[in-house]
Amino acid sequence: MTTEQPDGIREEVRQYLAGHLGRQVPDDENIFAVGLVNSLFAVQLVTYVERQFGVVVETDELDLRNFCSVDAVTGYVAGKTASAVG
Repeated sequence: MTTEQPDGIREEVRQYLAGHLGRQVPDDENIFAVGLVNSLFAVQLVTYVERQFGVVVETDELDLRNFCSVDAVTGYVAGKTASAVG
């Protein structure tokens, strides 16, 4: 598991989403609500988060609110890594 700071997490998530969506997205934009992605992409995003940040997404954490925006993913990963360290 990594111990990355939120700014590092945020930048990596921004780059991942931009690479897959073909454009930058505002940090607070809900990528599901605006129709940029579908549920299949949600699975890809969860897999990316687990591999990139070394966290395990538990079944009860599989909620779009944790993965719907750059801000949401950053907060989720930062919370997971902080709880693992502290």
